[in-house]
Amino acid sequence: MPLIGVLALQGDVREHLRALDEAGARACPVRRLNELESVDGLVIPGGESTTLWRLAVAFDLLDPLRKLIAGGLPAFGSCAGMIMLADRLRDGAGGQQTFGGIDMTVRRNAFGRQVDSFERPVGVAGLDGAPFHAVFIRAPWVEQAGPGVRVLGRDEGRIVAVRQGVLLATAFHPELTPDRRIHELFVSMVKGTS
Repeated sequence: MPLIGVLALQGDVREHLRALDEAGARACPVRRLNELESVDGLVIPGGESTTLWRLAVAFDLLDPLRKLIAGGLPAFGSCAGMIMLADRLRDGAGGQQTFGGIDMTVRRNAFGRQVDSFERPVGVAGLDGAPFHAVFIRAPWVEQAGPGVRVLGRDEGRIVAVRQGVLLATAFHPELTPDRRIHELFVSMVKGTS
């Protein structure tokens, strides 16, 4: 069973830990570099991307995480985590930085404010069965995906799920649903079987 860390600076940490356990992985929260060095993969949870960036700087994790992700550490980002995995950012806070890794341009809060949050089914390539019940909360979307990025899901034409190599990102929050198919996909990516 792979050991998958959940970046525990803020956001849906407990929800991702539970989802990973139910998807067949051992899961642990990570806040420090020495904790990151023992994991086989990493989840970057939803929350607030500028807060994640500032806390990553405060905990001296920004550059080490960039290097680990560039070096092949499998990572999955949901919502703010998608923003943090983007190589390019639109509508970021002044000076906002990301971990990068996925050749995409992401727009923060693209679907609107908190009051504009919504849920609806989204077809996700690679998942068997019914469309995924997606929960969008102040969600981003992908405005541009590079040639090596596989688009896995769209909502009304907007890109909301992508994969590039061992990196996976969704604009929505699969951890807030009982459906574990996206976490299972990430576990299989960490194992090297997908």
